[in-house]
Amino acid sequence: MKFSASVIFASLLVFAGVSHSNAQESEIRVIDEVVAVVNDGVITLSRVKREKELAINSLVEDGKSREEATKIVEENQGEIIASIINEELLLQKGKEIGVATDVDSQINQRFLQLMRQQNLKTIETLYREMEKQGINPETIREGWRKQITQDLVLQREVDGKTYWGWSARELREYFEKNKQKFTKPEKVQLQEIFLAFAGRDENTVRQKAKEIVARIKAGEDFATVAMEVSDRPDVRQTRGDVGKFSYAELGDINKSFVEPLQATKTGDIAEPIETVEGIEIFKIVSREEASQDSVFEETEVRRAITLDVLPAKRKGYMVTLREEAYIKINDSYRPIVAPVLFAEERRNAK
Repeated sequence: MKFSASVIFASLLVFAGVSHSNAQESEIRVIDEVVAVVNDGVITLSRVKREKELAINSLVEDGKSREEATKIVEENQGEIIASIINEELLLQKGKEIGVATDVDSQINQRFLQLMRQQNLKTIETLYREMEKQGINPETIREGWRKQITQDLVLQREVDGKTYWGWSARELREYFEKNKQKFTKPEKVQLQEIFLAFAGRDENTVRQKAKEIVARIKAGEDFATVAMEVSDRPDVRQTRGDVGKFSYAELGDINKSFVEPLQATKTGDIAEPIETVEGIEIFKIVSREEASQDSVFEETEVRRAITLDVLPAKRKGYMVTLREEAYIKINDSYRPIVAPVLFAEERRNAK
């Protein structure tokens, strides 16, 4: 059994640490130093080195030579350290507002999803399979913990408060000024069967997809087949129903979905669509025609006005966290870190 890059490396390595030999760890302990102090947290040189190595590996995965990747990362060391400081502030805030239970729940769900995709019976078996391939489950868990904590802090402290903070008057005024955003696009109601590549021979999965399409075209019920073969963990609850989407929304999910679904008639099955993660089989259940009339739907207006301001709101929130924090940067690194870390504050001052 093999974990595909799309399941493990593409999704996880950006958040996970890398393994070091005992010699390297000894070297890090000898030369470690404090790069910055953030409230009661300490950012060490070894942590910075791990993040730099991850960045180098990511660039190499994208096609850069290791020499090119190393040069790029070294030139952007200030940005990396500034990013770690911001990460530390969000992790501390997460501890303060108590997101740990929700973080643990999401981590456990991710491991369960991996377990199901690999057709394994227990989490312990999943861990053993990961370790056989040199993937440390605890490293993955810690990487996920950091990322999910940051996401939840921003969602609770910024996104949610912004979304629910608009008055009825503000929503109506925004709608009147931006009516072109709220015309009704064509939407399609979809059912889906997903076949994952993870841990399987890809050609076998492709052949299975063809057989499934043939079964449904021969008259078998889509929902029944979906519950039998789909790799979505919630398929028994959804019965393959995934909702209504405009083609713009489908393009945001995956551009390769748009053309085949536009060409599929209502009630028909689209030909299997291959993605990095696996193969999608869609049925067009129904279509809603587009309309040029502007329609005020509170949820859509809230979403649009929030998305307009969210980048600035998140930047402002990080400024507040930094202003309220004790941050001391090592004099050796301050010249390359401070201009990046406090760039927003300096813009505001001007």
